Amino acid sequence: MDIMNILYPMISIGGLGLVFGVGLGYASKKFAVDVDPRVPLLRDVLPAANCGGCGYAGCDAFAAALAAGDASPTACPVGGAKVAQQLAEILGMTVEPKQATTAFVQCNGTCEKSQNQYEYHGIIDCKEASFLPGAGPKSCSYGCMGLGTCVRACPFDAIEIKDGIAVIIEEKCTSCGNCVKACPKSLIEIIPVEKRVRVACNSKDKGKDVRGICTVGCIGCRMCVRACEYEAIDFDNQLAHINYEKCTQCMACVQKCPTKAIIGE
Repeated sequence: MDIMNILYPMISIGGLGLVFGVGLGYASKKFAVDVDPRVPLLRDVLPAANCGGCGYAGCDAFAAALAAGDASPTACPVGGAKVAQQLAEILGMTVEPKQATTAFVQCNGTCEKSQNQYEYHGIIDCKEASFLPGAGPKSCSYGCMGLGTCVRACPFDAIEIKDGIAVIIEEKCTSCGNCVKACPKSLIEIIPVEKRVRVACNSKDKGKDVRGICTVGCIGCRMCVRACEYEAIDFDNQLAHINYEKCTQCMACVQKCPTKAIIGE
């Protein structure tokens, strides 16, 4: 009698386990989602940065989008041309080499060239400071405050603060765009690496106002426009912009700019 009292529960539990096992096995086959065999292959090629620079939440999501035909092999900024070629081979595609790009901070207003209008004591975060009077402590309300929000947003240690402003370390930059999104002043842009002529200013103020707060700001004099024979410079809100499709890197604008707001190497 004692043995049967032990056996009955064991048989019952074993039977229930068998029923559930069969049910789960059937359900797994019935509701199984087919996975494209290329997805793990694509995932293995990706650099595992999960930076979001491709426009997707991470490398797993990007690999799935590639297999589904919803993304381009050239969309991974970290992997560059090499990874793009490997992805294309898995997908049976061909891709054109993508021009190398880098982030660039449109400000050269260091502590000496553009001082603060008041001493800031608060959270070391550009977004928080931008809500203060004058859009932050910087004399130029459009300038870099150097509080390092972009530094913390960069997963590749490609940004450092030098003399009060953010500076991109191009050898490390992958153009993931995280710093562009993080900057509350919209100071950072993605540009071609090979284009060395750049406007290092973001001010939309009139020339007279710029002169009073920054020695290297764009004053809207348009001397650069007159110096450029390729019509590669235009103006928007008192600020010069380089049209890189037209720019030949002749450096005429760099030489003519009276405040050195346009730089070139």
